Amino acid sequence: MSDNKSHGCIRRVVIVGGGTAGWLTAGVLAAKLSLNHTVTLIESPNIPSIGVGEGSWPSLRDTLLDIGISETEFITLCQGAFKQGSSFVNWRKNGHCYHHPFTIPTGYNELDTYTCWKAITPNTPYEDAFSLQAAMCAEGMAPKQIATPDYAHVLNYGYHFDATKLADLLKQHCVDKLNVDHVIGHIASVNASSSGDIEKVVTESGQEIAGDLFIDCSGSSGLLIDKHFSVPWIPVKHTMLNDRAVALQVPYSNDDTEIKSTTVATAQTCGWTWDIALQHRRGVGLVYSSQFANKAHANQVLIDYVSKRYPRIQDEQLSFRMLSFEPGYRAQFWVKNCLSLGMSSGFVEPLEASAIAMVELGLRMLCEAFPQNKTHMEIVSKRYNSRFEYRWQRVIDFLKLHYVLSDREEAYWLAQRDRPSIPDSLAELLELWKYQSPSRLDLIENEEVFPSASYQYVLYGMGFSSSASPLRLSENHKRKALHIYETLQQKKSAYLQGLPSNRVLLNDIAKRYAKEKQHVLSHAQGLKDEHALALSDTDINNYNALDKKDTSYDRIGFR
Repeated sequence: MSDNKSHGCIRRVVIVGGGTAGWLTAGVLAAKLSLNHTVTLIESPNIPSIGVGEGSWPSLRDTLLDIGISETEFITLCQGAFKQGSSFVNWRKNGHCYHHPFTIPTGYNELDTYTCWKAITPNTPYEDAFSLQAAMCAEGMAPKQIATPDYAHVLNYGYHFDATKLADLLKQHCVDKLNVDHVIGHIASVNASSSGDIEKVVTESGQEIAGDLFIDCSGSSGLLIDKHFSVPWIPVKHTMLNDRAVALQVPYSNDDTEIKSTTVATAQTCGWTWDIALQHRRGVGLVYSSQFANKAHANQVLIDYVSKRYPRIQDEQLSFRMLSFEPGYRAQFWVKNCLSLGMSSGFVEPLEASAIAMVELGLRMLCEAFPQNKTHMEIVSKRYNSRFEYRWQRVIDFLKLHYVLSDREEAYWLAQRDRPSIPDSLAELLELWKYQSPSRLDLIENEEVFPSASYQYVLYGMGFSSSASPLRLSENHKRKALHIYETLQQKKSAYLQGLPSNRVLLNDIAKRYAKEKQHVLSHAQGLKDEHALALSDTDINNYNALDKKDTSYDRIGFR
């Protein structure tokens, strides 16, 4: 009997499913685990990835850095652009708009920013009182300069990207650089031991892939967590009403090539549209409830939205992609030696782009407590299930908050804020926040998916009001807040002059990548070493990467 079996050591990781979730998982684990571990990814030859999840949080910067992909290469090959947060249009009546930026308010961790805002500049939108990011987004500014190193920042940011191209880049990097074993085939059967653990999976061609830890990244099909282990799906449609989406890829018109650095979420009569700017096109879609719109109505709402910015586009130029989903999450995410990540573990809706971040959070927890044997795995999996049940509930609370605060009067919006549809946990917080602003004491995890600063941006962006604190605002805190506000106003003109537009910066990054690629290839050709001929485009991966993570940039908790 091998040492691996006799001691139950966890050495062989098998990932079922590709796409963004599968290849991110492969990349992170292959980059972090010791050389005693192996990572295998099994991917179906003809099941395409969903390919519409084109927005990330700032956390993706750390993830890509861990994997070893340079930012310059990622942005260029994935047609990526910078995302500095989300913009919400018409979620309240009368042309209302506000931002949820990634940069937390300056002084947030030392001041009661809500009370300070009301005391010193109450007529300024909350998002602008102690942060410049919303204003820079409104002006079309990028979050950094061309001289700023990879993954570093001036303003905190995540990305918009072509999800299919990202999966392809990750695949190439994982196979060529990280020695991930890539198996192409359909899973025909799953073989389990007497203990209930999965021992191996067998493809339709008869290939057997044995493993110690299996990770289900097979999407909504849930090949392992659902089809094999039959873990129930907990539906939340009574709270999150949306269950359909229709997506389009829209070209830029000749006279409108602006690349916005926020995901623009615009409220519609039966749902909301997303608008994501890439370098070569826009990803546009409508999320809606089948209770309030049929397919034809949804398509027309999306056409009407696209036509406002691109009036000359013809219907025949548009290729609609219809998606249906049941919002919810698994009763357990980790069963025996099988962990589910991505849509196999849960999905609510695209608002605030939490899907990829939940994969990253799962990988972070897995890596920080990677099981060494079966006994260790039992403890780790129990903790994981508890943590992620909490996290999915908090995702639902935060997303529902956006709908509850709307004052729109269409049937869809009235249903979204119907009291029975609001989780008790959120209802209690809303009652609490009538008397005090959100704080870290309201959210107990050390890595909240959406911490209190996010709640403040949405609450006060949507016109919510908290009562004045019974505690006096000290003169010291008032002076400090006023100093922060005045300093930011002085910096504003410098930022406007010093930061390029998104389009300009992305063009410069593309030029830099081309130069780096040419330099590497020219250097390879000049080498006499026999290994020089093995160089490929992927040798550029770490050409301009930082040696360590940029830990100085602002985050909203995990973000």
